[in-house]
Amino acid sequence: MLVAPSILSADFGHLDQEVRAICNAGCDLVHVDVMDGHFVPNLTIGPVVVEAVAKAATKPLDIHLMVQNNSFFVDLFAPLKPKYLSFHIEEEKHVHRLIQKIRSYDISPCVVLNPHRGLEDLEYIIDDLDMVLLMSVNPGFGGQKFIPTVLEKAKRLRDLIDKRGAKTLIEVDGGVSDKNIHALKDAGVDVVVAGSYVYGNSDYAKAIERLKV
Repeated sequence: MLVAPSILSADFGHLDQEVRAICNAGCDLVHVDVMDGHFVPNLTIGPVVVEAVAKAATKPLDIHLMVQNNSFFVDLFAPLKPKYLSFHIEEEKHVHRLIQKIRSYDISPCVVLNPHRGLEDLEYIIDDLDMVLLMSVNPGFGGQKFIPTVLEKAKRLRDLIDKRGAKTLIEVDGGVSDKNIHALKDAGVDVVVAGSYVYGNSDYAKAIERLKV
């Protein structure tokens, strides 16, 4: 299991130290939640802060856009060269075009499904994606409880990926902890985002290790 701690739960007064700490503790990706206050009822960080995060990080960035006007934000964050750049499928009219745009920046494209969203929209784009992010909480705030129905959705998504022979990874974000990590693994999940579980632990390395099942 790859682990991507979300800096949304970090101490922003010491953000560079917090980013270096999770990298030194063995994380695989640094998850960055970008919220615009419109698509979700929260406002987080822009490219200036994320640029500072990129400089402090020794692991690749995994940028999750929770925004309106996705194309604008893709252009805004692409120069920071994250490994993954994800957008919510329900907020985009031209999904395939935006996937191609992200890939043109030599960045791996990822789409996000909210808890209520089915897999139907993925049937004709799964081969074009490097990752699908399944939200296991309603997006906007950290520290929420895990929505267990995402496990069945992950299993169905794994079946779709395997039947198509695609290389797409499955990522889950929200309420991840050592209590549900084995169930997520059994469901076929490849990457987990864990913010409050990692940053709420006094030993980041031990917390990350417990998720690497």
